[in-house]
Amino acid sequence: MDLIKRVYLKATNCSRSRELTKDDFQYHAHKESHITPMKVDILFKLCKLNNKRGEVAFNELQPISTDDLQTMLRPVLLSNEKKDEDECRNPFWFWKGESKQKQPETEVVNLASQPEHHERSNLMSVLESLYRLTMGFTAGATGAAAVYPIDLVKTRMQNQRINPNTGERMYNHSFDCFYKVIKYEGIRGLYRGLLPQVCGVAPEKATKLTVNDFIRDHLKHEDGYIPLWAEIVAGASGGFSQVTFSNPVEIIKIQLQVAGEVKGGQRPSALAVFKEKFFFGLYKGASACYCRDMTFAGIYFPTYANTKILLTDDSGYNNVSTLFLSGLIAGVPAASIATPFDVVKTRLQVKPRPGQTTYSGLRDAFKKVWREEGWTAFWKGAGARVCRSSPQFAVTLVTYELLQRLFYFDFGGRRPEGSEKKNAEPKKVSYNPNHNRGYEEAIPMITGIETQFGINLPKFNIVTISPSEKKTNEPEE
Repeated sequence: MDLIKRVYLKATNCSRSRELTKDDFQYHAHKESHITPMKVDILFKLCKLNNKRGEVAFNELQPISTDDLQTMLRPVLLSNEKKDEDECRNPFWFWKGESKQKQPETEVVNLASQPEHHERSNLMSVLESLYRLTMGFTAGATGAAAVYPIDLVKTRMQNQRINPNTGERMYNHSFDCFYKVIKYEGIRGLYRGLLPQVCGVAPEKATKLTVNDFIRDHLKHEDGYIPLWAEIVAGASGGFSQVTFSNPVEIIKIQLQVAGEVKGGQRPSALAVFKEKFFFGLYKGASACYCRDMTFAGIYFPTYANTKILLTDDSGYNNVSTLFLSGLIAGVPAASIATPFDVVKTRLQVKPRPGQTTYSGLRDAFKKVWREEGWTAFWKGAGARVCRSSPQFAVTLVTYELLQRLFYFDFGGRRPEGSEKKNAEPKKVSYNPNHNRGYEEAIPMITGIETQFGINLPKFNIVTISPSEKKTNEPEE
C-alpha cells in the first residue's frame, strides 16, 4: 500500500484531494513492476465498494491495508497454482487443444458491509473538547512566553507618536526600540507584563484552537475533504471566540508595556490596571480586536493546513521541522494583513498622555490616524508583528499537534487532529507472515513473468526426511 500511495502522489503532484480514474492510475503505475494490472483492478474494486464512483482519492486509500489486497488476491493465486499443477502433470496440454486461459473465480470482500463506528455519546464529545482545551492551554502558554520580547517591541512601536514639542520619535525602528529597552530598562524590561500575557493567552489560544477544530469537523465532507470557504469560516470563528479572553489581556499587557517609556514615571502592576479598568474598561477597543483576530485566524488556519500538505513527505507525514515551517509561512500574510486593525486597537486601548490625540471608537481612530499621520501609520510595527506572530503561532501549533501525538486518546473511534488534515495513515498490525515484503512482492513478479512470457516455472514439494528414515535408506556396505 505504501507503493500504491507513492504512485498516487506522483500522479497527482502531491494533491490529496484529486481523484484518479483506473486508466490514469494504471498509466502512472506501469513503471512499477510490483504493481500488476491485477492489483490495480482489485484496488479499484475495493474503492468502488465504498464510493460507487470508480475513482479513487488519497483518503480512500487509508482504510485499505495490504491484508485486504491479499484477501482478494488469494483466490486468484490459488487458482493459478492449481492450473500450473495441472499443466505440470500434462506438459503437452497445447497439443490437445486445451484452453490455457481460464477465468479464475474471485471472492469479493464487501468492505462496506463491515461494522462502522457508532455515533459518539455527548460525554465523549465533551471529553474531546476538554482534551483539546488542555492541549491548547499548554501550547498557547508556550508560544506566548517564547516570543514575548518581540511582542513588547511591537506594542511600543505601534504606540509611539511624534512629540509635539520636539517633532522627534522615541524609536527609529524596531531594532532601535529593542536596544533602548535593554539599555534603559534591562533584560527584565523585555518581559514586563509577561505574567498576565501568559495567563490570558493560554485560555485564549485554547479557545481559538478548540473552536476552529470543532467548526472544521462539522463542515468537513464525509470523505474528509474540507473546502476553502469552510476553512476560512472555521478560522474566523476561532478568532471571534478568543476576544472574550484576549481583549482584557491586551489592555493590561499594553498598559504595562508602555509604562516604561516615561522616565521616572510610575509603573503600575497588573492588579492595579485591572482595578482601574474593572469590567467594561477591559473591553475597550473590542471592535478593533474582533476585526484583527477574525482576519488573522481566517487567513492563518487555511494557509497553515494547506502549507502542511505541500510539505509532507511521500507517505504524507509531517515532522517537527515541516510543522514549524508551515506555521512560519502562514503567519506572514495573516499578521501583515491584520496589522491596520492591530494599530487602531493599540491606540484605543492605550491610556493617552497629556497633549496626545484621543479616540472615541473604531471609525474615529481610523479617520484621525489617516488624517494626522498618513496611511503609513497603519503599518507601524508590521515587521515586529510578523516577527512575533509567525514564530509564536508556529511554536503554538507545533506544541499543540505534538502533544496530541504524544498523549493519544481515542474519543469514540477518532483521534483529535487539531487543524491538521489527515495526511498519514497509522501503521496497521498485520498478522500475515508474508507481509514483510519478500514473498508479497515476489509472487506478482513471478506471476507476471509466467503470464507475459508464457514461461512455466517448475514447482517443488519440500519433503522432510527424519534421521531414522535417512539411516534406513542408506546403502549397506
